[in-house]
Amino acid sequence: MTWALDLDGVVWLAETPIPGAAEAVARLRDRGERVVFLTNNSSPTVDDYVKKLAGMGIPADAEDVLTSAQAAARLLEPSSTALLCAGPGVAEALEARGVRVVREGPADAVVVGWHKDFDFARLAAATAAIHAGARLVGTNEDATYPTPTGQLPGGGALLAAVATAGGVTPMVAGKPHLPMADLVAERVGAVDVMVGDRPSTDGVFARRLEARFALVLSGVTSAAHLPVAPVPDVVASDLAALVG
Repeated sequence: MTWALDLDGVVWLAETPIPGAAEAVARLRDRGERVVFLTNNSSPTVDDYVKKLAGMGIPADAEDVLTSAQAAARLLEPSSTALLCAGPGVAEALEARGVRVVREGPADAVVVGWHKDFDFARLAAATAAIHAGARLVGTNEDATYPTPTGQLPGGGALLAAVATAGGVTPMVAGKPHLPMADLVAERVGAVDVMVGDRPSTDGVFARRLEARFALVLSGVTSAAHLPVAPVPDVVASDLAALVG
């Protein structure tokens, strides 16, 4: 079986590991299960993710990590130009695709992802490119990002600002949308269990993959939010409780 794990809210909260997650991954692997990691957070590079997982006691290869940045890059043609309104992970994915990355000026597309240095100047540059004919691509539309102290604005909040100022509807790449599903199909194949903390993202994506949806209550969704849609196949307090 193949288990696909979301990261934020399942394995960690920002820089804080969720207790028992590393041991749960190890138990799955000991049972012969394949474990891959699917994240909508496009800001870190793949190597950043591999190192962060290792630092939390979870060995992983680059092939085990699939990001919304990679899914977004696949929507652009090699040799095209993208205005970057996102973090290093998106720049890495675009450059690997053969896309020329710029910070201002005309572009074939504006690519928006979560990043901490989003400001008025970045919004203005993205808006100008869209008004000049660039299409808008978002890595994800998650409104919030879970941390140990509560939820912060997510990539979807930044995307909404650019879409509003640009007056366009974005194409979204990450979970639960088709570009991420295509990436999973190509890189992983069939997924049996999708573990996530956000039904509107991970749950809908599980249905798209025709996988079981395991909802954990260690991220944006708590017991107070139940019942949710889509209805999970199983609900657990966290990954450790889910795996047993």
